[in-house]
Amino acid sequence: MLLLAVAGVASGAINAVVGSGTLITFPTLIAFGVPPVVATMSNAIGQVPGGFSSTWGYRRELAGQWPRLRWQLPASLTGAVGGAWLLLHLPEQAFRTVVPVLLVIALVLVVVQPLLQRWLRRRALAAGRDASVVGRGRMIALVAGTFAVGVYGGYFTAAQGILLVGVMGALVTDSVQRLNAAKNLLSLVVNIVAAGAYTLVAFDRIDWAAAGIIAVGTLIGGYVGASVGRRLPPVVLRGFIVALGLVALWRLLV
Repeated sequence: MLLLAVAGVASGAINAVVGSGTLITFPTLIAFGVPPVVATMSNAIGQVPGGFSSTWGYRRELAGQWPRLRWQLPASLTGAVGGAWLLLHLPEQAFRTVVPVLLVIALVLVVVQPLLQRWLRRRALAAGRDASVVGRGRMIALVAGTFAVGVYGGYFTAAQGILLVGVMGALVTDSVQRLNAAKNLLSLVVNIVAAGAYTLVAFDRIDWAAAGIIAVGTLIGGYVGASVGRRLPPVVLRGFIVALGLVALWRLLV
């Protein structure tokens, strides 16, 4: 119980700053003999309180993002419903085989984000447009990418935050801290939908003791992680995302 609580705190903190905190709690559950699908469902429920505390911690950075989020939130919600359905109906290995590929793509997008954003600003200036305004084409791509990450998150929550930051960083000219705030809110929506679906459909298959311990840990860790993450310089935060993403990739492959 103590080890699982510590893993929950670490997971909540990492999710607030980067994402992929599930890659701490999920293997911990597996190590204690919890079956993979049960571990996925129990872990998703335990991550919800951490999502609330990390989103609250980043509430100032969410200001002014509603024009984008009002389209992204429904995409995350519907994607999560589809992902939860997949978890309950498809073999776990069928989807996990593509996770490393998605993670590599997301890490590349995070690394080249400054170059992409400078290119987008130059194009906007050349066309006489405001670089901070997302055009119709980019908005469609952003919503589609958010939906795809929502499907992934509803099925296997690990590293969905890194995928979201990668997608948004490639399409939105905004600071990495503000993108991280949006990522926390969108990930929270996915986790709520997934947790609700698992509770309704597979209540008896969830390890509620484990989910409760993780929930307490992530609630604390999410607030602590947000407090620390908001003070990190953009370069440091981006480096932290890439470093943890590489660790997550190694864990998934091994």
